[in-house]
Amino acid sequence: MSEHSPPMKKMLKLTVRVRGRDEYHGKPISDLLLSLFKGKGISGATVVQGVRGFGLRGIARVDVLGLSVNVPVVIETVDEYSKIEPILSEVKRIVGSNGLITLEEVQVF
Repeated sequence: MSEHSPPMKKMLKLTVRVRGRDEYHGKPISDLLLSLFKGKGISGATVVQGVRGFGLRGIARVDVLGLSVNVPVVIETVDEYSKIEPILSEVKRIVGSNGLITLEEVQVF
């Protein structure tokens, strides 16, 4: 790194993997998580729709006609420990047994 590079900062990356049609109290999990993150001052988040995947609940895929059946969705955010850690219990409650939640320490420049 050059001397003019911004300093590296350790942060947490929170990743949630669910299916596109997974809901909590009748609302899509991805929408609920984005609202939670925004409401708690998280700096940003991204939702990415997958094409195909598999897990404990079977295969998630797009059907032959290209219409989404129940494709995998990844919701990801990176922020400071002090913002991510307090929302983990709420994220776990919303996701429940519908998906996978992972945390990683990342280096942000």
